[in-house]
Amino acid sequence: MGMSAGKLIDVLDKMDRLHRMLLALCEKKTDIIKQNDMNGLDQLLKDEQKYVAAIQTMERQRQREADEMARKAGATIADCIHAAVGVDKGRLMELQKSLSGRLERLKELNELNQKLIYQSLQFVNMSMGMLQPQPAQATYTHPAKNSGQQQKRSMFDSQV
Repeated sequence: MGMSAGKLIDVLDKMDRLHRMLLALCEKKTDIIKQNDMNGLDQLLKDEQKYVAAIQTMERQRQREADEMARKAGATIADCIHAAVGVDKGRLMELQKSLSGRLERLKELNELNQKLIYQSLQFVNMSMGMLQPQPAQATYTHPAKNSGQQQKRSMFDSQV
């Protein structure tokens, strides 16, 4: 049983590191959103996806190790802490505390980022509303249609 606690501790340690890196990305995302840097945001979202995928893989592994250690399906870290002895018990408690703290912070940052994106979309919509042409100007598209037809005609002429 001591061996499976060791494996679980390794998995949780990797998960903790991945969550720390994801958290750093989320903090960076807040700045990128504030700067309205669309290219930066696009790249960051791709990086974020890689971390999320890695975390999902580790989560499946964590579940397998936890089930084995606690000798039951759907075992939680708390179940494993209960089953653990000695140094392993303390290490599992530390990792549980660290991971839950990071998850809480990730949740806060995600909520903040969603608010910032929503505010920036509201601002874009407001600006777009101010740029909308007035009904009297809406007929301005007519000359553009004409120039388009002339362009087609001149292309046709040059081909003949």
